[in-house]
Amino acid sequence: MTDLLDLTLTDARDKLVAREISSVELTDAYIKAVEAARPLNCYITETAERAREMAEASDRRLKDGKAGALEGLPLGIKDLFCTEDVLTTAGSHILDGFKPPYESTVTRNLWDAGAVMLGKLNLDEFAMGSANLTSHYGPVKNPWKRQGDDKDLVPGGSSGGSAAAVAARACLAATGTDTGGSIRQPAAFTGIVGLKPSYGRCSRWGIVAFASSLDQAGPMTRTVRDAALMLGAMAGFDPKDSTSVDRPVPNYEAALDGGVKGLKVGVPKEYRVDGMPEAIQQLWDQGVAWLKDQGAEIVDVSLPHTKYALPAYYIVAPAEASSNLARYDGVRYGLRVDGDSLIEMYENSRGEGFGEEVKRRVLIGTYVLSAGYYDAYYLKAQKVRTRIAEDFAKAYQQCDVLLTPATPSAAFGIDEEPSDPVQMYLNDVFTVPANLAGLPGISVPAGTDDQGLPLGLQILGRAFDEETVLRAAYALEQAAGFTGRPQFQAG
Repeated sequence: MTDLLDLTLTDARDKLVAREISSVELTDAYIKAVEAARPLNCYITETAERAREMAEASDRRLKDGKAGALEGLPLGIKDLFCTEDVLTTAGSHILDGFKPPYESTVTRNLWDAGAVMLGKLNLDEFAMGSANLTSHYGPVKNPWKRQGDDKDLVPGGSSGGSAAAVAARACLAATGTDTGGSIRQPAAFTGIVGLKPSYGRCSRWGIVAFASSLDQAGPMTRTVRDAALMLGAMAGFDPKDSTSVDRPVPNYEAALDGGVKGLKVGVPKEYRVDGMPEAIQQLWDQGVAWLKDQGAEIVDVSLPHTKYALPAYYIVAPAEASSNLARYDGVRYGLRVDGDSLIEMYENSRGEGFGEEVKRRVLIGTYVLSAGYYDAYYLKAQKVRTRIAEDFAKAYQQCDVLLTPATPSAAFGIDEEPSDPVQMYLNDVFTVPANLAGLPGISVPAGTDDQGLPLGLQILGRAFDEETVLRAAYALEQAAGFTGRPQFQAG
């Protein structure tokens, strides 16, 4: 079984097409791995029976020569994607019992490509968090441990369940969503690859909304090639999503082998933040050297409004969240807590249904949108957002991609959560700017800190230029040669 679990997504695809293994055989191995990974709490809902049915159908198509791009490959799905007739919770008590009568566009694309669903993965409640500590279903544990220390670590968030499952070999790959870094940051914390595509590249239809102008779905995989393969299946225009962009989906996998010779790689000076661990600075410098050695030209660039990105994000995102979460009222679906009046029923349902972090962000968002504060906060944040996008546009006149750290630290202990929420928000300092500007970004595992925990480097690119981002990321991955494995492995 371990041999099957060690296959990458692309390796497994090739073996399935060659009929060296069957989808049922591969899926059964992963069903056992999902069960073995239960101590990590990375799955909310397991769908073993459905997975076997999908695998059997895949084997029939493989036999008939009708294989899709992901035919027979077992995936985990972040529990923010609506899946028809399968419990979808967004990690929240308020969606207890909600089984959507429809399928999200991204997951529909995956099933049409032949993928197999192992289950729904744990996440921070409504994707609000940087550590996967806010889920109603309890925290997810990182499969990695510090050297000589048995303390449980966070996997990052909000896509912590996805990251932990991929790292622990409890799925071949997984979907994630990235609103302010929620794919790239947990990928860096768990030693995997996490890709946030350009805003509008993947449909948001059927994904439980957090902040509509920031949310974007993307793949979480073991390798850059796997990410390229999976993004090709996930992406595409969707008329049901007004923010979906009608552009052809390139062959991302074919773009990987172009190399970086002649590519201009920008290094933004503003990403050198005070207090950043020496290991991260050294890895960043090493990443620059790796790309330079392969023929890339290194260019110093400036993104002067970067320091305002986090404050702007934590006005825009909660404002949009307060609007999106107004629909959860106890009337139509999910949790209903009765009261003596309609208003009391609303209050009881929302009061008991939402966790503390969600309440905090709804209150902040409602405040910044209120009369008298809209201009002072929300409007100003949107103007800052425009400036940040302009900074990136100017930088890309000098370079093709940017190279930065993915996170300001390695994973921290579950019991080391900062008491100040603002300290937790700082986990997203390197990832948030790309969301505000709608740009693609990828985190690639590139080394470890002095305690043996994985660290990631981030490549950022121009809007809808995922091909160049993936090409640079692939070159970085090849140079880094990261082979680290977590202490906990489901196989």
